[in-house]
Order: sequence, then C-alpha cells, then structure tokens
Amino acid sequence: MKARYRVLSGLFLLSTITYLDRVCMNVVSKYVKTDLHLDNQQLGWILGAFSLSYALFEIPTGSLGDRIGPRRVLTRVVLWWSGFTALTGTAFNFVYLLIVRFLFGIGEAGAYPNASIVIARWFPAVEVGRAQSVIWAAGRLGGALTPLLVIPLVHWAGWRWAFAILGIVGVLWAIGWYFWFRDEPSEKSGISATEVEEIETGRNIKPNDHRIPWTTIISNPDLWALMLMCHLFFYGSYFFTNWSSVYFQEGRGLTEDQTKNFISLSYFLGAVGCLVGGLLSDTLTKRYGLKIGRRAVGVGGLGLSSLFFLLAGLTTDNELAGYLLAICVLTKDLALPVAFAVCVDIGQRNAGTVAGSMNFAGQLGGFFITILFGIIVEQTKNFNYPLFMIAGCLLVSALLWLRIDPTKPVAVK
Repeated sequence: MKARYRVLSGLFLLSTITYLDRVCMNVVSKYVKTDLHLDNQQLGWILGAFSLSYALFEIPTGSLGDRIGPRRVLTRVVLWWSGFTALTGTAFNFVYLLIVRFLFGIGEAGAYPNASIVIARWFPAVEVGRAQSVIWAAGRLGGALTPLLVIPLVHWAGWRWAFAILGIVGVLWAIGWYFWFRDEPSEKSGISATEVEEIETGRNIKPNDHRIPWTTIISNPDLWALMLMCHLFFYGSYFFTNWSSVYFQEGRGLTEDQTKNFISLSYFLGAVGCLVGGLLSDTLTKRYGLKIGRRAVGVGGLGLSSLFFLLAGLTTDNELAGYLLAICVLTKDLALPVAFAVCVDIGQRNAGTVAGSMNFAGQLGGFFITILFGIIVEQTKNFNYPLFMIAGCLLVSALLWLRIDPTKPVAVK
C-alpha cells in the first residue's frame, strides 16, 4: 500500500471517531433529558452550544494548521475534544452540560480543515475528490455505528460511561497520530522517492504561500458563495446529527429499536453518498473539466435532498418518512466531499484556512437549525415544520453551486 493511502487510513479512523462522539448525544438524548429534567428547547441550546463554539474556532484552528502543520494541531484537537467527551458523562444540570458541550465544540473545531491540509499536502490534485469522499464516508460510518454501539452500551453501563469510553478511544488515536504522522511526505520514513515525486509534482499547492489575509477572505465573492452554500447545507446535516432521534421517537412515535435502525441506515447511505460523490466528481472533472465536475454533483445532490426532505415532512406514513429521510442523507452527502474538495482546489497551500472559513459558515447553520428546531417543536408541537424549512434551505444551497467556481484560486493580495 502506498504511504499516502496509509495516511488516508489514519484520517478514516479520525473521521469515524469524530462522528461517534458527535452523534452520541443525539442517540442518548432521551436518557439525558430524563436524568437532567430537560425539555426540547433546553436540549436545543445544549446541542447548539457545540455548533456555535465549533463555528467560532473553525477558521483559527484551520489557519493554525496551515502555519504549524496538521500533525500537532490534530493531536491537540483530538485530545481536547476527547477530554470533554468524557466530561459530558459527569453532567448534573443544564448549565454544566451547556458549558461542557461548548468547550467540546472548541476542541473539535478544525478537525476537518486540518484533514483537508493533510490531503492537500499528501495527494495529487486528481485524487483530492476521492480522498475527501473516503474521509466523509468514514464520518457517516461512525454515525451509523453510534446507535448500534452506544445503545447496548447505555443499557449495560449507563449513558455517562458511554461518553467516558468514547473519550478514551480518541486519546489513543491522538497518541498514535502524533508519533506516526509527518506533515510532509518527504519527512516520512518508509515512503519511496517515487511516491514523494508523484505527490509533490501532482499536488496543487505553492511552496511559498502560507497565509491568506483576512481582507482576501472578506472580499472574495466566490468564497462567500461557498460559505453561504455550506451554511444552508448544514441545516440538513445537523437535523440528522442532533435531532433525528427525538424526531423519530417523539415526532413519529417510533420505538427505540426502529429509531436506531433508521439512524444507522441514514448514516450508512450517507457513507455511500460520500464515496459516490467524490468518485463521480473526479470522473466528471477528468471528462468535462473541474467546473462541471464539481458543480454537477453539488447541484444534483442538494437539489434531490431538498425534494426528499419535503416529501418526508408531507407523508403521514411514519416508516416511509424514515426511509425518505435516509435517502435525503444519501443525496445530500453526494455534495459533501465535493465541497471540501473545492476548498483544496481554490485554497491550495491555504486549504485549511479556506476549509475553516467554509465550515465556520456551515457550523453557524448547524447552530441555527439546532436552536430553531427545539424552539419550533416546543412551541408548535409539530415536528414537520422544521423539515419544510430545511427543504427550502437545501434548494437555495443547490442553486448556489452555480455561483461557485473551483477553477479560480483564492488569490493572495
């Protein structure tokens, strides 16, 4: 196996652990609500605290990776969030849990921007889309495994110990990453000179360009379109990350086992969507060029997801709603690796900063939908109104892909 594929395996594990830790709160939400006497509106603020802090620290942590390298930054990121994952299990009231989840978000911020830096440095440009697809498919695999692993663990040891065990898993990954990975292919022992040359001649980065001034980010219309697209995109993503368990059980009256199965199915199909989206984008890029290769998958995937969200909200058949929402994840996640591939396309050496900027906007979308969902369902007792709002957001997100041009690098002024 080539050295860069072993690096990709490390990122695969990282992304899997990320979503195990992130989706765990969704899966155990009914136990947390019962023990701490929380309503859906309070749960929304607790879930939203993660998204807000994650958003605020995305750009700084992505920029830090551009400057000092993803080896040290990813080690710090995973150690921090793993510690606060474990501390989640010590929560005793609303305020304490709110603070812990906010600090958890600070820790996890920058994980995917720094993974994008690794891809930018370790992969030729023609493999960027498929490498991103593997990382995001791993995240969806982590989401699919979470209910299958965590619910039996909760029944055996309680929800508090579930968070402690997940925290230990993250610490083990961080230790292994720090001692094994190197920021540049040429620094890694065991890699052939042929592969180093293949990577360095094929990657799309400039060796002396290490920083994008903030004025460039603020004034670049293509980057703003990318950020707004991701902001609206994540309205759909965070429904599944934070609220799908409550929606299925309280909104649709499904059992815990049915809910577990639908959440796992959704994330499994999301993994398929990520893999297909990245491969399809790279294939279309080779045949029709970068602009069509990225845009076609983005428009098609998000447009179809918008339609299926609308249909899920309209149907009165509870099980059909579950299958429609699972298809939503499949179609929407076609666009996910493509969005991060565009960050590498236009960011080049500054891929971490660009990915951090895009993910910052996306996480703000995750914060808003998390809060709004809790408020809407608590005030109206209707769990389908938020789905109609998400469908509209995804439609606009799909159309914004027509404004995004992956052939135009973010120029340093």
